[in-house]
Amino acid sequence: MFVLAHLSDLHLGPLPAPSPRELASKRLFGFVNWLLRRHRCHRPEVAAAIVDDVKAAAPDHIALTGDVINLALEREFAPARAWLDRLGAPDRLTLVPGNHDVYVRATARHAERCWGEWMRGDDLAFGPAPGGPTPGAFPFVRRRGPIALVALSTALPTGPLLASGKLGGGQTERLAHLLTQLTGTFRVVLMHHPPLGSRPHHKRLRDAQAFRRVLGEHGAELVLHGHDHRQSLDWLDGPTGRIPVLGVPSLSAPGSFDDDPAAYNLYRIEGGPGSWRCEAISRGLGAGAKSVVELRRETLIG
Repeated sequence: MFVLAHLSDLHLGPLPAPSPRELASKRLFGFVNWLLRRHRCHRPEVAAAIVDDVKAAAPDHIALTGDVINLALEREFAPARAWLDRLGAPDRLTLVPGNHDVYVRATARHAERCWGEWMRGDDLAFGPAPGGPTPGAFPFVRRRGPIALVALSTALPTGPLLASGKLGGGQTERLAHLLTQLTGTFRVVLMHHPPLGSRPHHKRLRDAQAFRRVLGEHGAELVLHGHDHRQSLDWLDGPTGRIPVLGVPSLSAPGSFDDDPAAYNLYRIEGGPGSWRCEAISRGLGAGAKSVVELRRETLIG
């Protein structure tokens, strides 16, 4: 049995004081929002409790689906790297960026530079995909036991008050190639923005339809995302059956605001091609809970 943990949307605090130069951008809106509200919506002590529970569960691998930081200030990246080091070594933790990690153009590449060890594929063993993949490019693949983690980036700098994402044609083409090459493994697709559901224009994945088309043709066993700060389970039609699509709350949310209380998922995966089994176990604070407890469990496959 292989156990995969899924966390998302850390929004690490406290936020360092931005310089006037850094506020001469959409960061000004985000900073005001942090001062008025978001600093209460994301608590380091809550994230610490979730991480302690994850470590006690001792999963084989951890997937973190973005928004490690808040405004992509230059002084946010080093503390976030230290936090990643404590959560898991690069071979035990796979990270995809969120929109807050590439908040503005000035620091859009900082996440890749500072956290690159967690956002890098194992190798190019599956041959050149269309467009000529390079180490560190998205999508990348990591093989761990029976599963193949296929990591996508939906994150891009956007204008003020926007939090939308996009894959782009190059990523979707390479995704199709990789999913075909990985047939026979338990394929887990990682991304930040949800590919399903109705969302406001400023928060949506712009090319979600193209992503759904690729999954509909080539299949996957599991799709994991963040962004919504909510526990969710949706289904996407694949070539041989439905594909579960799961989101998790922010791992630092105290649960006293609109977002779901902090939680994460464990996926217990076993079996083989044609007979996969996957159970999802949600653990978190729950309504009014002061410690991390099991919230629910559900058989997704098998």
